[in-house]
Amino acid sequence: MKQSVSVSFFCLTLFASCIKPLHDYTRYTPPAAPDYSKQNCWAALPWIHSAADTILPGSGLTDEQDSAKADVFFIYPTLYFSSRSWNANIYDEKLNRRIAQTTIAQQASVFNGSCKIYIPRYRQATLYSFLDKKGNGEKALDLAYSDVRRAFIYYLEHYNHGRPIIIAGHSQGALMAYRLLKEFFDTTSLRKKLVAAYLIGYRIRRDSIKNIPPSDSALQTGCYISWNSVRWGGLKGKMASHFSGVCINPLSWKQDTLYYSDSLNRGSIVFSWRYKNKRIEPYLIGAACRGGELWIRNPSKAHVFSIGGSYHLFDYSLFYMNIRNNVAKRIKSYIDKN
Repeated sequence: MKQSVSVSFFCLTLFASCIKPLHDYTRYTPPAAPDYSKQNCWAALPWIHSAADTILPGSGLTDEQDSAKADVFFIYPTLYFSSRSWNANIYDEKLNRRIAQTTIAQQASVFNGSCKIYIPRYRQATLYSFLDKKGNGEKALDLAYSDVRRAFIYYLEHYNHGRPIIIAGHSQGALMAYRLLKEFFDTTSLRKKLVAAYLIGYRIRRDSIKNIPPSDSALQTGCYISWNSVRWGGLKGKMASHFSGVCINPLSWKQDTLYYSDSLNRGSIVFSWRYKNKRIEPYLIGAACRGGELWIRNPSKAHVFSIGGSYHLFDYSLFYMNIRNNVAKRIKSYIDKN
């Protein structure tokens, strides 16, 4: 297994190297900045139809954004893989369709049962930014965060109106959400408005946030949740260093290392050809937190694949209904307490 993981990591590195931007960050002009007073600079707003309203056929679920008592500010993951620029253009229609059809439909929609959904478009950093050793990638990620930060400030000033807030994201989006959590919530009075933060698919180091603890129960509020899904047995070498961090098991919402069986999984998205959403099916995936990773069993039943042993692309979809139910429970717990 160690050899196969090493080969997979080499292949990932080779792929990313092929999409390395042609020029250093200082020698290119970033795309135009979003203007968040304009609705087309948002991928989702509660009063505009979007992929965040997605309800899978036959699921029996409903979109409850109109009556939702809390907001979610969601940041989507890396879907820009280009050598043309260090940062994506938010007016790229092809990219925006890909974002809508994948991460927003398969991830952000999990919140539409109990939250009003706000998703800003932002100049996300290209994938190679996470491998760059010369400071270019860091600058690209800082530019991405500058957009997310401005969007969040605009949201607070124009849309929130004092409502409870969930911060959520995946991968690069979880990194952006983590930075929002540290800047706007960790040491400020806004922490009182935080229901929870779902920082999924990004390595969160324990104690890197001072006043907001990791979750240790399904009803805890003012906390954060994080995991990285990997094949049973865990990752090795460099791959492990990218995914081992705080792990909250989405079948128990605890930090322990017990195995929780697939009988507790209320529903995973099962994919069809070309990985389009097909249906929600319960009792497919069991999981345990081990070594800072979320080890999962039976992923093939959901028709998903791993990359180097990581099920990173499916961190949300494997536990779709558990997340959806948990969001509702934490919001109710928050409202009951306040």
